[in-house]
Amino acid sequence: MTGIRDLLGESRRVFPALIYIATIIIANLMTAHYGLVPIGFGLLVSAGTFAAGFALIARDWVQVTSGRRVVLLAIIAGALVSGLTSGYALAVASGTAFLVSELVDFGVFTPLRSRSLPTAVLVSSVVSAPVDTVLFLWLAGFGLSWQAVLGQFLVKTALAAVVAAAIAWRERRDVSRNLA
Repeated sequence: MTGIRDLLGESRRVFPALIYIATIIIANLMTAHYGLVPIGFGLLVSAGTFAAGFALIARDWVQVTSGRRVVLLAIIAGALVSGLTSGYALAVASGTAFLVSELVDFGVFTPLRSRSLPTAVLVSSVVSAPVDTVLFLWLAGFGLSWQAVLGQFLVKTALAAVVAAAIAWRERRDVSRNLA
């Protein structure tokens, strides 16, 4: 029985890291194949922005379940696999952007997490998304047009808001069940 508990406990730590790595790889594959794409209102995003937005949220999940060191290792793993699947330049741009924005995220998410997980997810994404966006677009050679920077920021922030709202809803539901 202890072996099964150990295995289940370990899978709760490994699964989020695998999801995070997968979102990095998917974001880079989509961007390598489609580049910048219009999303309406004159705004552009890299094709992988939606996956990258989930990656910013998934890294918070990894930080909660496995700690900072695993987050950094997952970024490196995602960049290495992306180098094989999406090209060296894109992998370097992505890996650098994720690493730098993660350092920003550490300073925001970690202190807020103990007060409110939904707030920590939303605020850390709002603060780290522009860092990730500007670094990635510049290093990947897409240029820093206001249309691309604003488009990516809006998509990443909207995704974070949806996830933060879902977490808040679940927390309220769990509190209501415990009171019943």
